[in-house]
Amino acid sequence: MPFSHLSPHMKGVIITFLGGLTLSFDIPVLRLADGNVWTMLFLRSALTVGVAILVLAAVRAIRGHVPPLVPGWPGVAVAVLYATSTIFFMLSVFNTTSANVAFILAFNPMFGALLSWIFLGEKPRRATFIAMAAMTAGVLIIVANGLESGHFWGDLSAAASALAIAGALTISRATRRDFGFTPIVAAILPAIIGGLMVAKVGFVVNEPYWIAFNGLLLTPFAFWALAIGPKYLSAAETGMFYLLETVLAPIWVWLVFTEEPPVATLVGGAIILIALVWHSTHSMRREAIPPH
Repeated sequence: MPFSHLSPHMKGVIITFLGGLTLSFDIPVLRLADGNVWTMLFLRSALTVGVAILVLAAVRAIRGHVPPLVPGWPGVAVAVLYATSTIFFMLSVFNTTSANVAFILAFNPMFGALLSWIFLGEKPRRATFIAMAAMTAGVLIIVANGLESGHFWGDLSAAASALAIAGALTISRATRRDFGFTPIVAAILPAIIGGLMVAKVGFVVNEPYWIAFNGLLLTPFAFWALAIGPKYLSAAETGMFYLLETVLAPIWVWLVFTEEPPVATLVGGAIILIALVWHSTHSMRREAIPPH
């Protein structure tokens, strides 16, 4: 079936799945770049902004206009939340283990469902509750065995990043506007902060081509795809695709750096992935049933 013939919900599922899959490579690629946190924040964000400028120039040349980058005050709030999430994410990557970051970010859909329920009155469907319960169980299995002590501020930064993303997705869902370019443009703020800190602590990156790959390809596409999600899906559903990073990032780290995850990580990750796949297929089947 051509993509244009799919239902809006299925389009959202496909786009956000690809975004979540792409995002799962973020942590290992950052580690491969081998630099300090502020250099990585500056380069990753600055390159992402550069990509946004080129894409917008191409869109303008083809269509004669560009979509609103920061649609009104909701767009400003979304941009600030995405920028905040990026800063805390980078701080967490450099102040706790890769597995800890991925696991704590898994609470994103829980935060999203809670915020949507409180502020939008959008009660999650029963299938979403079931999937969230299963994913919570998977996260608890991982956390019980995987979280290490001594990384309090890094772990707290990861939680703050997840909460900021959930807030951005909730606002996006509430307005139903196109925020596809907003998180990319929002990278200006982390780029400025990273640049100011680099001026103080120094510029350190040993493998620059990896951060170039991250900033030019991985991050822009992942941000765009996941920011489009709330246009078609609820904040909780969109947030669940961020869990692909929770499941896959430790696997990529294992393969690249030979850091073998414990059995509890594999078991919990399998539960999360199964719940995500079940929820997505259940939603598609539900939409395929014609109303009586």
